[in-house]
Amino acid sequence: MPDPVAPAAPERPTLRGFWDALPRSARWLLVTVVAGSLGRGLVTAFTVIYLHEVRGIALDTAGVLVALAGVVAVAATTVGGPVIDHVGARATLIAVQLFAIVGNLLLTFVSSIAVATLAFALLGASFGLSWPSQNTMASSLVGGITRQLYFGVNFAMVNLGIGIGGVVSGFVVDVDRLGTFQAMFLADAALLCIPLAVLLGPLRRVHGRVPPSGDARGTTLGYGPLVRDRALRWVVAMSLVVSLIGYGQFEVGMPVFARQVSEVSTFTLGLAFGVNTAVIVLLQFAVMRWLTGRRRTRALAATAVLWAVAWMMFGLTGLVAGGATAAAGVVVSLGVFGVGEALMQPTSASLVNDLAPGHMRGRYNAAFSSASQAGAVVAPLASGVILGRHWSTAFVAVLLALCVVFAAIALRLEGLVSPAVNGRR
Repeated sequence: MPDPVAPAAPERPTLRGFWDALPRSARWLLVTVVAGSLGRGLVTAFTVIYLHEVRGIALDTAGVLVALAGVVAVAATTVGGPVIDHVGARATLIAVQLFAIVGNLLLTFVSSIAVATLAFALLGASFGLSWPSQNTMASSLVGGITRQLYFGVNFAMVNLGIGIGGVVSGFVVDVDRLGTFQAMFLADAALLCIPLAVLLGPLRRVHGRVPPSGDARGTTLGYGPLVRDRALRWVVAMSLVVSLIGYGQFEVGMPVFARQVSEVSTFTLGLAFGVNTAVIVLLQFAVMRWLTGRRRTRALAATAVLWAVAWMMFGLTGLVAGGATAAAGVVVSLGVFGVGEALMQPTSASLVNDLAPGHMRGRYNAAFSSASQAGAVVAPLASGVILGRHWSTAFVAVLLALCVVFAAIALRLEGLVSPAVNGRR
């Protein structure tokens, strides 16, 4: 039996209406998201600092370890798609929590490069499997408008959890006190026990798997059927482009440009990322209400326009480097970028899951996530090379060109997906 799907929410939903429309199992799934995101926020911003300044690992080696996690994540995502469809999203999510718990414990007491390598490999596998498993699980529980709303609220909760975790760890960690960093990694591991307990307890009867029916029975668990889906091919291409101009720039491109070209302080940079998170959390549900009944492809094209505006503003701060105008421009541009994220994330996730046949959602989500993970590996490397050569104008020009590509792909998709998949019900 497939997992139950909740009825659609009202046409113009309220937050209370959304919550009432969720089955209990979907509410529990949100609990796992909040706990996992809070723990991730505790350690993400300080992992490289911990390895280099506290554990004495060379900075270039620390960078290789982070890159290793990204490569493993791509591989895990690709392999994980068929696994999710075969064994179910719940079983895969249990593995996700176990990998992350062990990875954090290894980093807490890391004593060698070999131990750190194993830790990052486990964390990379966990991260790579997490999004396709979560999205597949959610899609097995909620449908219609509620599904899109769920993805929006889920995204807001992820950002809120990471933001709160980052603030807490910022007050606690001290490079002269090893124990403060160890406490954060142990806290992350402890918080990950909450999703594990939920998956083994309240969600123990939810498989997150839709068995094939009719002509689909006996078909391969490979990616062949996905390659033949023209719409999915464009969606995967879009996912890669989005990562190259979006999340893939958060670790290297944005901070390096802001510091070296715009010459803003670290405080301003932290404030900008804080504003980005606040915009997503505060506006997400309002944006979701606006999106209800509108074409998803048009919303994605609007995201491309917003991101182009944000990158243009961000780039122009280099012309007024070192002053209050540059600082304000960096902060505002990250806020505009956040509005685009609030539009893009739930829209793209809903489009992928409505496009996928139920028994293939794991692979559809994995293909989408794998392209995003690949972009997250390529973008920091490319940004480092471009900005390392002080080609700041070329850096912004390439990102603006990719925004145009993003918009073109979104509009191309409009002719390839059905009105229902495009959000017009």
